Amino acid sequence: MYEGAIQDLIDELGRLPGVGPKSAQRIAFHVLSADPVDVKRLAMALQRVKDQVRFCTTCFNVAESEQCRICRDPRRHDEAICVVEESKDVVAIEKTGEFRGRYHVLGGAINPLEGIGPDNLRIRELMTRLQTGEVKELILATDPNTEGEATATYLAILCKPMGLQVTRLASGLPVGGDLEYADEITLGRAFEGRRQI
Repeated sequence: MYEGAIQDLIDELGRLPGVGPKSAQRIAFHVLSADPVDVKRLAMALQRVKDQVRFCTTCFNVAESEQCRICRDPRRHDEAICVVEESKDVVAIEKTGEFRGRYHVLGGAINPLEGIGPDNLRIRELMTRLQTGEVKELILATDPNTEGEATATYLAILCKPMGLQVTRLASGLPVGGDLEYADEITLGRAFEGRRQI
């Protein structure tokens, strides 16, 4: 246990997701020994994020204006909306260059153990977007875990009466993976999602 400012910094860093006590201590001592210019640049970047970044009023992706760059892009088509849990998922999909539609960021996934239900997510806003009749396909790209599956199932049931094509991202074996290390669920999904070559 340290005293004063260094302990305050360790405590604050320890509150960040994925940063345990040892990592918080290492980061704090790195900051302490870093060049003051670098520390100021880090502090300014943190402050700018809080001052300038908000959520897009359409899809709830991160943005520095009312709408994110994807929602402002006239080259994107409105017939497909890809539903993701977090903004970082948008970045992952965009890196593939495969999707040219729009997104909707839920802000998490249904997780009853943590007290997160459908009302805690941006599902109402998604339903409002779907009312326009422009959207033909809803792609559910939630994480392939229990919470993501529950969220995808809930959305599929909710959207079925709307006459939309509701699809789920395929899941299966990663490139470079070995069959012997795949769990039964992943291997089962790989068989379900197999395609002709």
